[in-house]
Amino acid sequence: MKSTTAKWAILALLLCILPWFMKDQGYAMRVIILVMLFAAMGQAWNIVGGLANLISLGHAAFFGIGCYTSTILLIRFGISPWIGMFAAMLLAALAGAILSLPTMRLRGHYFALATLAFGEVMRAIANTWSSLTGGPVGISVPLSDNSFWLMQFKSSIPYYYIMLGALAVTTLIFIIVSRSKLGYRLRAVKANPEAAEVIGVDTMRTKIFAAVLSAGLMGACGTLFAQFNFFFDPDTAFSLAGISIKVALVCIIGGLGTAAGPIIGAFFILPVEELFNSLLAGQAAGVSQLAYGVILITIILLEPRGITALTDRLAQRWRTKKEARKNKLSWETK
Repeated sequence: MKSTTAKWAILALLLCILPWFMKDQGYAMRVIILVMLFAAMGQAWNIVGGLANLISLGHAAFFGIGCYTSTILLIRFGISPWIGMFAAMLLAALAGAILSLPTMRLRGHYFALATLAFGEVMRAIANTWSSLTGGPVGISVPLSDNSFWLMQFKSSIPYYYIMLGALAVTTLIFIIVSRSKLGYRLRAVKANPEAAEVIGVDTMRTKIFAAVLSAGLMGACGTLFAQFNFFFDPDTAFSLAGISIKVALVCIIGGLGTAAGPIIGAFFILPVEELFNSLLAGQAAGVSQLAYGVILITIILLEPRGITALTDRLAQRWRTKKEARKNKLSWETK
């Protein structure tokens, strides 16, 4: 327990001082900020995808609701994004509850397809409801001077610490949930829903509560993205590949159901994707995506449980070899 706490403390310290060592405040800082945001989104997704094994491909719907809710409140009523973020969380949580009622009885790929369809429906609505969302043209956040109240800054560093705060909050929530009664119930549902019902777990209520919490956190992340990016359209905010699938990949590659998984996955996937795009984008069409896909497939083949399990396995193997050498040395000295 003390070792785990120490590791988290060291990680928090490193992330806090990271901007001090980054001379480039442009592209590199933007990538790191997005890494923080996707790690936070991964923690939100991990509540349902990791603990309950409900593979959702529609979390972009809640993310997009967060983007549009806070931005529309700011444009039309002058409401601060800090307040709009809570409104976005409420609307996203409500959407999560509405989606959960008919879909939580589904399992496996049927559940994944149902959530995917919900995300696509939300994207279609945003594209057609031009009077509210701006339609395919998109919507821009009004620019102002440096203002904490409006969550707008000339430097990238405040955005970094805001995203880091979001990551810290979502990680703490995930840890609390995973160690609570809800977490144990979700693991029971993941292991065997029928057996969980027999021992008294209300599986439907448990899954809906987790889905609502996850959706609300995704809505908050949508607000942060809107304020950082200043512009978005339906295809960006409700993107299947750019949001829903990438958030799931962050958890799957990092390690499903673990607090460290989304953080490791985000710090691996986003920089690697950007690196391949910068190095191979000028080559034949699709080369960068192919190389990126090969890397992800290789990791899954090496260890289906993700990078956290892979590192644990390698560390255990190293400790075993070290112990064997120590025992051999001690036998020879005798």
